[in-house]
Amino acid sequence: MATTTTFKALVVEKGPDQQFGRAIRERAIDDLPAGDLLLRVRYSSLNYKDALSATGHPGVTRQFPHTPGIDAAGEVVACGSGRFAAGEQVLVTGYDLGMETDGGWGEYVRIPAEWAVPLPKGVTLRESMVLGTAGFTAALSVLKLQQAGVRPEDGEVLVTGATGGVGSIAVAILSRAGYRVVAATGKAGDAAFLRTLGAAEVISREQVTAGAERPLLKERWAGVVDVVGGGTLTAALKSTRYGGVVTCCGLVGSTELGMNIYPFILRGVSLLGIDSVNCPAGTRLQVWEKLAGEWQPAHLAEVATEVSLDGLEAKIQTILHGGIRGRVIVKLP
Repeated sequence: MATTTTFKALVVEKGPDQQFGRAIRERAIDDLPAGDLLLRVRYSSLNYKDALSATGHPGVTRQFPHTPGIDAAGEVVACGSGRFAAGEQVLVTGYDLGMETDGGWGEYVRIPAEWAVPLPKGVTLRESMVLGTAGFTAALSVLKLQQAGVRPEDGEVLVTGATGGVGSIAVAILSRAGYRVVAATGKAGDAAFLRTLGAAEVISREQVTAGAERPLLKERWAGVVDVVGGGTLTAALKSTRYGGVVTCCGLVGSTELGMNIYPFILRGVSLLGIDSVNCPAGTRLQVWEKLAGEWQPAHLAEVATEVSLDGLEAKIQTILHGGIRGRVIVKLP
């Protein structure tokens, strides 16, 4: 049983004027949604999807009041299914957490037990949230590249949006796995940061998209981890080498992909979609074990900024305007 009946959470509320506001509220544990696992959250994180939920974006959340936070890590208070023991440390990413189900920006969450993963050996609760959905998505992208046959000796791998949460961790994982990583960013001042993470070369987003109006571009990339979408993804596909592989997991640039099919039928390029929300349990466990082991970024502390619930408001605005570098984690009271 929980030792308290109320807790603090950041709550997004819809006003009578259809405008959305955010405030830290006292909530009752009894008001949490149904589920067989009650978790005391110690850390969460800020993702782009969380910022959309926090501003009332209907593509993420439609029911308000609501607590965002698609990531959570903490200790099990109670588990009705017997899947976990009280006190066991677990983490949750994906599924419906923080979307329509109240998420990790509150001290407690209640969820189906099958959403949770035991905290892997080799990472702390805090480190698991530095990774979070962003790290999981980055690692899943690398796993898909490897499963499709992209090897370090095949050539350079491009990471777009490289200073963001997914991009920065993808740079670190790929470098650790032996790939020559080229990081693309719109923030020239962060080149040293990206090289610290393992990037062999840092280029501008304009260098990626230059000439993208042409049917095909000069072959360069053996693989691509794209977190931007839109024109950046189009250009990456057109400049991928014969038989290369491009993964796509983001849409901050655009949800549209306007291009011809030449990269697919003339160069045999593969485009693989990456979904971290409903990833099968077996793959989810495999990815987390790799993140806790051979793929654990060497500079986790350097990609993380820690805030409290009170500090989230400023960071929400920053991530919506593309100003976040690395990861923002949330320490719960």
